[in-house]
Amino acid sequence: MKQSFDKAFLTPYPVFIVASYDENGKPNAMNAAWGGQCGDNQVSICMSKHRTTDNIEKAKASTISFATVEQAAECDYVGIVSQDKVPDKMERCGWTFTKSDKVNAPIIDQLPVAVECKLIEIQHEFGDLRIVGEIVGMKADDSVLTDGKVDLGKLKPIMFDGAQLCYRSIGDSIGKAWNLGKKFM
Repeated sequence: MKQSFDKAFLTPYPVFIVASYDENGKPNAMNAAWGGQCGDNQVSICMSKHRTTDNIEKAKASTISFATVEQAAECDYVGIVSQDKVPDKMERCGWTFTKSDKVNAPIIDQLPVAVECKLIEIQHEFGDLRIVGEIVGMKADDSVLTDGKVDLGKLKPIMFDGAQLCYRSIGDSIGKAWNLGKKFM
């Protein structure tokens, strides 16, 4: 028998690390889980106002990296600590950065995949912000590629479980999409 709940959620959420430069070129990053890809070339992330959202608005760009099992503690840290209160936040988690060659935003060297985005718009909704970006490129370390494509088994991205308020890793492949259901044809 199913239980009835007044409040619902969609889970798991991808854990994105959104990185941007401030007006002085100093990199900052934050953890964001309320987002996803919209079509082939857009991304949408909902978040409250932060230094990162201010930076994105000024620079008109950001990068979005996938949080990984290997970097889970660092990825969580940048979500619980504000650079406004801890100016050396990035140094404390040991991250280094490379400037994107496509947008005015930093790429986190320790996270294997980064999506490069140009700001399309910031929508103000219900006291929060929705950042909509155009995907203009992606960088991926060779270590997470199989046959020239990102392999989630090698990347080991983490997800946020909104029901249990914990991080989970993505498991093994269970079969090919657009193929498993063919047994009913």
